[in-house]
Amino acid sequence: MRQRFDKRRDAGFTYLTVLLAIVVMGVMLGTTTEVWHTAMQREKERELLFAGNQFRTAIGLYYLSHKRFPRNLEDLLKDPQFASTKRYLRRIVRDPMTGGTDWALVRSTDGGIMGVHSLSEMPPLKVAGFKAAGNKFDGAVKYSDWVFAYIPRQISAVPKPNFDAGGDKPLW
Repeated sequence: MRQRFDKRRDAGFTYLTVLLAIVVMGVMLGTTTEVWHTAMQREKERELLFAGNQFRTAIGLYYLSHKRFPRNLEDLLKDPQFASTKRYLRRIVRDPMTGGTDWALVRSTDGGIMGVHSLSEMPPLKVAGFKAAGNKFDGAVKYSDWVFAYIPRQISAVPKPNFDAGGDKPLW
């Protein structure tokens, strides 16, 4: 009789050990999934920054070539104005946040495209520390706030020097 009682106690201990191991594995799997999801979102953010800057550069090159903004994104793929094939982009890059090739367009006053941004309304993980030129995304609350636009620099006129009455030295 004593042997039978010890076997039941050992069976209960084994059951509890297996149950505890399953719970620990579940917690570890949940943590791993969360870390993996965060890593994937950070990678998508890097892809969005790269793609957006490619659009900004292509729009800038088009603007410098034509002194106007492109009318649609396809104008960046092949410029019909040149005899040889001139491309500003190889293809319309997909938006890594939405997975599609649809981008929200930022229009200039003349109707041309001066920039793009994502259609995603998800909150970004990265909210500060943007180093690339032209990226003013600090404090953005969603990816659609990350606007990649080419802003032409305005060259200000140098003021005429004001000469004094009798001399030839300018009075600045």
